[in-house]
Amino acid sequence: MNNLAPATDASTALTIRIAGHEAVCDWRGVLFFPAMNLMVVSDLHLEKGASYARRGRMLPPYDTAATLTRLANVLTDYNPDTLISLGDSFHDDDGAAQMPAPFRNQLVSLIADRDWYWIAGNHDPAPPPDLPGHCAREVSIEGLTFRHEPVRDAGPGEIAGHLHPGARIVRRGRAVRRACFASDGHRLIMPAFGSLTGTLNLGDRAFAGLFTRERLTAYMLGRQGIYAIAGSMLR
Repeated sequence: MNNLAPATDASTALTIRIAGHEAVCDWRGVLFFPAMNLMVVSDLHLEKGASYARRGRMLPPYDTAATLTRLANVLTDYNPDTLISLGDSFHDDDGAAQMPAPFRNQLVSLIADRDWYWIAGNHDPAPPPDLPGHCAREVSIEGLTFRHEPVRDAGPGEIAGHLHPGARIVRRGRAVRRACFASDGHRLIMPAFGSLTGTLNLGDRAFAGLFTRERLTAYMLGRQGIYAIAGSMLR
């Protein structure tokens, strides 16, 4: 099903608080901290189609172009001084090196004049070769910690990716499942931004113990807006 029937009013962006910081969840799957002029994206999985092709599984070769176009659009809208890419930016360690020149040039132009951080992911643990930016296992800024995989005993302020959270609700007898931000106000797990990425339901045991259940909210990404859905409404 493609249409998300709202449980609450929707907008293109919702302002929330994470460990005392104001943040904007954008319906396109990016997180923005206005006070720091900092944007976060996660799990771009650039060159995923090419990675599959190298292994003999042919997928439509348009994922990198689509992901970079969407990324360029949100960067134009927010113009952050700092961008943190929370790991799995490339689908494998060969992705950056074998990226076609037009895509590489576009990516370099997006990085220009920003503090850009590549966080190591499980798909791309090594720094992307010959691309500008800082590389790190994690980054801590003003009480927030940005890493790829969530740590169960992490204190407040963790921003992570990796799990590709998705939420499922039933409205008027019809089920809807969408990618989402997941947060209880203490930590937040980002949706995957890449065009060829799937979702993992928030009810999966991989999320067990990561959130205070009664405080959990799924910020579901609809076609034209973002919807705040209480954890108690999820299926």
